[in-house]
Amino acid sequence: MRKPADAVRTAIRPVQQPAIRLVARRLGAAALMAALLTPAVAAAQDSKGSAAHIRAVTGAVDSAAIVANVKTTKDWPSYGLDYAETRFSKLDQINTENVKQLGLQWSYSLGSERGVEATPVVVDGIMYVTASWSVVHAIDTRTGKKLWTFDPKVDHSKGYRGCCDVVNRGVALYKGKVFVGAYDGRLIALDAATGSKAWEIDTLIDHEHSYTITGAPRVFNGKVVIGNGGAEYGARGYVTAYDAETGKQAWRWFTVPGDPSKPFEDESMEKAAKTWDPAGKWWLNGGGGTAWDTITFDPDLNLIYVGTGNGSPWNRHLRSPAGGDNLYLASIVALNADTGKYVWHYQETPGDNWDYTSTQPMILADIAIDGKPRKVILHAPKNGFFFVIDRTDGKFISAKNFVDVNWATGYDSNGRPIEVPEARSADKSFDAIPGPYGAHNWHPMSFNPQTGLVYLPAQGVPVNLTGEKALTQNKMEPFKFGSTTGWNVGFTLNAVPPKNLPFGRLVAWDPVQQKEVWRAEYVSPWNGGTLTTAGNLVFQGTADGRFVAYNAKTGEKLWESPLGTGAVAAPATYMVDGVQYVSIAVGWGGVFGISARATETEAPGTVYTFAVGGKAKMPEFAKYQMGNLLTGIEYDPKDVAEGTAIYVAACATCHGVPGVDRGGNVKNLGYSTTDRIAHLKDIVFKGPFRDKGMPDFTGKLTEADVVKIQAFIQGTADAIRPKK
Repeated sequence: MRKPADAVRTAIRPVQQPAIRLVARRLGAAALMAALLTPAVAAAQDSKGSAAHIRAVTGAVDSAAIVANVKTTKDWPSYGLDYAETRFSKLDQINTENVKQLGLQWSYSLGSERGVEATPVVVDGIMYVTASWSVVHAIDTRTGKKLWTFDPKVDHSKGYRGCCDVVNRGVALYKGKVFVGAYDGRLIALDAATGSKAWEIDTLIDHEHSYTITGAPRVFNGKVVIGNGGAEYGARGYVTAYDAETGKQAWRWFTVPGDPSKPFEDESMEKAAKTWDPAGKWWLNGGGGTAWDTITFDPDLNLIYVGTGNGSPWNRHLRSPAGGDNLYLASIVALNADTGKYVWHYQETPGDNWDYTSTQPMILADIAIDGKPRKVILHAPKNGFFFVIDRTDGKFISAKNFVDVNWATGYDSNGRPIEVPEARSADKSFDAIPGPYGAHNWHPMSFNPQTGLVYLPAQGVPVNLTGEKALTQNKMEPFKFGSTTGWNVGFTLNAVPPKNLPFGRLVAWDPVQQKEVWRAEYVSPWNGGTLTTAGNLVFQGTADGRFVAYNAKTGEKLWESPLGTGAVAAPATYMVDGVQYVSIAVGWGGVFGISARATETEAPGTVYTFAVGGKAKMPEFAKYQMGNLLTGIEYDPKDVAEGTAIYVAACATCHGVPGVDRGGNVKNLGYSTTDRIAHLKDIVFKGPFRDKGMPDFTGKLTEADVVKIQAFIQGTADAIRPKK
């Protein structure tokens, strides 16, 4: 811990020594100390975790401080640690020699039941982390105790307006303010010391489409930047910068063009419109391209890099019948950080047809290519290829698939994919490899410059798709996945079992040689983000409820701890009072974790913090109560087929396949009680679970529809029940 005398010595360095001696003679030593204690130094004397201390340490966080922290990485002041999003810590107090001695220092309950995807932000022992429903928690890492919480009071009955669970990936910290994007589209600035609201702004361009915010804001040079999600629901993508002090909008850049009968917002939109077919009237369905996650910043080039999302609908045959690249879908786009003006782009999946977003976290790195230093972006989007591109001009350098793919055989020298024609079939069913869950989703990867490797959560989730013949704008239709709650993707997600098998793995990837160096296999997809350190370690939480440390060079597993439930978020590490800690926020969920799981236990959202020699006791883990396969519902077998179609349109997005999936953070209806399914209409219409995110289907379904859904649920349970 820093001593008072150290603070005084720091404070007096700028002062001329003759003046100090003069003041000392007149005031005496005690008075001199009091006179020299500036407000910031005085705050350092206050107890750690006090309001004065928090104001002092968070008030000092600005762009220069975030850049300066890279020298030591003592703190974790930004979502990905640094502006480059490397998630590489130079701390090595925890290393391959002593990692086996890691123990729990403390745990903190987030009080949440849904997905937790946030990486904690930590400055001088003050932690800020979000839980589901965008609730912010401030924690004193010295004690593991709550400082304050802030609940933005998102309307839980509107949880269905997001595709992928009611999650939030974290906050941004800047000059004494904590910035959080609320699920319902608000951007909120909070006082870092108290959690009181400083300002709030509605970021949505309209409230007809289902826009949400799930990503962490990025703050630099006095601006806070945020994007939105919603491409599955017919939304048009954009990113917006706001003044960090006042919330006033500074600039906005749209990711795809709007209605061509109206003036374009800028030259980039005019250019993009030439790559879309107006016969598809894409603007009625928004076009998509929502920038729902990664935004990075290069302070030297004064550029921000935005990863853009999928087309809306996914199916290009319906969105743009004559074809075209459909800029700027599935791209990395560079914008001027001051003005938001388009600078360059590289499109990773031209004419996206498969939900191959480029919103996955990217890393800025300086590496040698062919013996020459290059400023590059390292990126592993959903489409299964690992990209290296020049971040100064967007020029393609290389791409190589890091999992098996069946939509392209590779990329040519110009950076265009060499597509397999059958992958764009307009009317045939096909196994999408990767599928819409992606070969890599939002789970952050990390880059260790000492090993030269990227540590990448890779996966495969089999899905069989059939293209729709025509698009009906935002209308509920049988067998149209999620259409009752607004999904509009242009594909049928088939019940036909795909031929490929699911998998999850951690891949250590060499971005220069474009090859895998080592891997760790897991029992399930949807494993957490990674952290790597100068202690030659890689940390990752897993879907099967473990927190694991590996040797970064060899992949040898060195340590693990149970977590009680699946982990999807990435960990953070930091130094407090001379001790290195590792923290991970745990809460099973996300679009895969809503309906599936890989653990036999369950636990509420929790932050776990580990240190060498930690002796705290783990909280109790409850056994996951899946229940017995449903029995006792009388039904007409003739209703099963229609019930299947309605269930796919209304229920499958959250509840999965009855009796087949095990249930994630939402119950699988094949294992519900007989009484609950018998009274399903009382749950479906203005039911008791709206405060947990279940939609009200009043006006969307009829009581006759519910009877058919009951038939499908019980009929499916009967079909898979083991025969005696």
